[in-house]
Amino acid sequence: MDPMRIVNWSRCGSEVSPECQSPRYHGLMKPSSERATVKRLPERGVYDETTINEVLDEALICHMAFVTDRGPVVIPTIHARIGRTLYLHGSHASRMMRSTPDEDVCVAATIVDGIVAARSAFHHSLNYRSVVIFGTPRNVTDGGERSRAFEAITEHVLPGRWDEARQPNEKEDAGTKLLAIDITEASAKVRSGPPGDDEEDMYSGIWAGVIPLAVTPGPAQAAPDLEPGVDVPPSVKNYGA
Repeated sequence: MDPMRIVNWSRCGSEVSPECQSPRYHGLMKPSSERATVKRLPERGVYDETTINEVLDEALICHMAFVTDRGPVVIPTIHARIGRTLYLHGSHASRMMRSTPDEDVCVAATIVDGIVAARSAFHHSLNYRSVVIFGTPRNVTDGGERSRAFEAITEHVLPGRWDEARQPNEKEDAGTKLLAIDITEASAKVRSGPPGDDEEDMYSGIWAGVIPLAVTPGPAQAAPDLEPGVDVPPSVKNYGA
């Protein structure tokens, strides 16, 4: 049986409740270890592959946590997903690339959807979608896989740009290290909706609600050294459309 399609019925109790029969709980990825299970506010934990992929694809950056001989480190980086594999890239000299192959790491990606303004300071929060992945990165050396990963990373940042830009040359390829992490031990955590105020605060006369947030692109700004007569390409024109 495909491990990505095992339903984690442990969250649903001994009997199958109507909630667990809903589409949200179909095709769940069963956490492969205790560390991949959402413990704080477990009702916000989501394990289905579709939600996890959507967050990874929408988030522009992720953060990788790893341990060096000098202690733990967290590094923000660009990522891309192909199927059930997450790719990250960097210089061979970077601490992240030197320290993480064949070592356990944790990768997190987060999208903030809104500010939750509650009646009490204690209940203020954020609406968000996040994913945490545990795994052991492998070094990508196959030429075909490297090319696909480079394209995916470029397209993740700016869809349509790969065919417009110059492809990596041999020097650039040789100077870039690629890591791949299997997305087999992961979970999402999602908060949405209004604040959850205490009953005694409901008629306090204090405003409560949500301020939605979204990444909205502004007008493209041409490079100061752009040669005359170069038109804005479709990838830039269509970004965010």
